This record gives sequence, structure tokens and C-alpha cells, in this order.
Amino acid sequence: MVVVLTAGSGYSTAPPVAVDSPPKPLSVKLEMVPKLTVEGPVGGLARVDWAHNLTGPWMTWTNVTVGAEGPVLVDLSPGSAARFYRAVADKVSLVPDGMALIPAGPFQMGDDRVHTVTVSAFAMDKSEIPIEMWESVRAWGNTNGYDLVAGGSYGAKHPVRSVSWFDVVKWNNARSEKEGKVPAYYVDAAMTLVYRSGNFKVPAGVKWDAGYRLPTEAEWEKAARGGVAGRLYPWGTDEIDPTLASYGDKKGGTTPVGSYGANGYGFYDMAGNVYEWTWDWYGEYAQTAQTDPRGPSSSSSRVIRGGSWGYDAERCRVAYRHNGNPSYRSNFFGFRSVLPPGQP
Repeated sequence: MVVVLTAGSGYSTAPPVAVDSPPKPLSVKLEMVPKLTVEGPVGGLARVDWAHNLTGPWMTWTNVTVGAEGPVLVDLSPGSAARFYRAVADKVSLVPDGMALIPAGPFQMGDDRVHTVTVSAFAMDKSEIPIEMWESVRAWGNTNGYDLVAGGSYGAKHPVRSVSWFDVVKWNNARSEKEGKVPAYYVDAAMTLVYRSGNFKVPAGVKWDAGYRLPTEAEWEKAARGGVAGRLYPWGTDEIDPTLASYGDKKGGTTPVGSYGANGYGFYDMAGNVYEWTWDWYGEYAQTAQTDPRGPSSSSSRVIRGGSWGYDAERCRVAYRHNGNPSYRSNFFGFRSVLPPGQP
């Protein structure tokens, strides 16, 4: 596949750049100086480079996540009108349908214990796992060595509920194996025995760069913020109302996944509908800068995030931390999965 570059007023462009098979061509549309638009596979990660001439050297200007209409970038650097630009994509741009890519980088986590957290790139389900998807994977898993329970739901397109932390960890492994991916969770530290049954307190081994898994608490909050810092709710606002999310027991249950508008990263229902299990044990987190934190080494409960249909708006805040016993199956609890980028 080739990256196609199209010239515009005041700019020259580099030759096409070969890349690793994005789903459709990625392009930089150069418009009026100093404005350019990056177009390509939605949710893909593109690196935008510049140089003074076609022979280089090429300098990285920025990394962007491609949206349905861009993004539009403005280069105000001195001499930008005489620069050459190119867009480069690779396997990190390839994410399954129904997932969106979060680019690597720092964000401000928390609201009363704010600290900088840097998270590696990851893909995550745009919506909470619906019951029909849960049952499809469960049916496959239970004929292939798993002991997955039937999930609860308020309707066919609604999120699965009443599944424990152990249930969803095993389900993620089954989803990986069903799709031919390497599972993430293992019973033994040597990671030779895939976690398929039972309630182990902690999977002894985790392949963080392998298949589907639960998001860490930091990954979940970065995704929920939608690229906007310092706001209380996923849409970059400090207020919430019933037209934005299912919360406060107003509807007597969940709504179908994706019923409300997405945040800036393309994720639905990051506030309300069902609480979402994360990987982390519950406990205080540091106020110092961190990179890819994975929570305390032990505790009695796991972090759940995002609020639910049965709780008030306060618990729907992107930084609100709640917790649950990993064996508990609640009609307020569901989840979504993440996947390391570049998976086959």
C-alpha cells in the first residue's frame, strides 16, 4: 500500500511513502498556507514528517489519530511555506472493526490527585461489550475448554451485565483464541497454561503485548477523557444530563450500546450504562509522574470505572474511582476490551 500525498497552494510534497498495508490510503491534503489535512483510515495513527527538500533528512513534526474529517493541522513554524511534508503509517494503524486507537503519550490523570501518566498506544472497543457478542464468544469458548457463564442483559443490543472480573478475564482469552490471537492471561508465571477456568486470585502471568485484555485504570481514563484535559465528563464538559448518558436510574436499566454521542476519541458510554471492570487492584495511586502503571500488586477489590444506569452523575465523572470484589456479579457491571496495536 502507498501513502498518497496531494499538493496544494504554496506547498511542495514528497514522493509516495510505502507503508504496511493500512486499510485505505493515508494522505496529506495540503491546502492554504500553513494548513494541511491528514486523511486516511479512521482511528489509524499517522506520523507527519517535514523536510527542507525531497532528499531529507526528514524530521518528525507530530503524531495524529485520523478522524472522519482529518485532523486539520496548522504549521506556524518559521519557513513552513517552503517545507515538504509526508504522512507515514505502519501496522500500529491496523485495529479491528469496532475499536479505536489511542496514540501513545502523556495525559493528566485524576482530579484531586492530578498527576502526569504516559500510556503506550492501545486499541479499545468503541462500545461496551454487548450481550450478543458475549454469547457468541461464550459459545465458542465453552466448546474449547472454557467455563464461561451466561451473561445478563436488558436487551439484544444492550451491554452484557452480571459478569464478574474473573468471568471477563477468561472471556477475553476466549475472544483472543477464537480470533487466532495469542491469549493475554495465564495460570502459571511461565505463561504456558492459558487461563480458561476457575477463579484464580490473580492470573500468574500476563502477556501485555498479546491478545485482548482489560484496560488498566490509566488506559481507561485516558480513553474516557477523549483527548480533553481538566474536564469532568467524557465529552469535554463539566456538566451531564439525561440526553448524554444512561445514569441515575432514570430509565430503569441500560440502553443499547452507542445510543449517545461519542467522545473525542470515538468511544461511547464512557459515562453511565454499566460500570466497567479494569485490570487494576483498587488502592491509592501515586501523585508522581508514571509510565504505563498497572496498579497495586494486591488488594481485596478491583477498580471499576464510568458509573452506571443505577448511580448518580457524580459517579459518571471520568476520574471517579469505584471498586468491586472480583467475584461479584452485579447488574450494574460490564466491561470493554483493549488490544495492543499491530495485532495480526
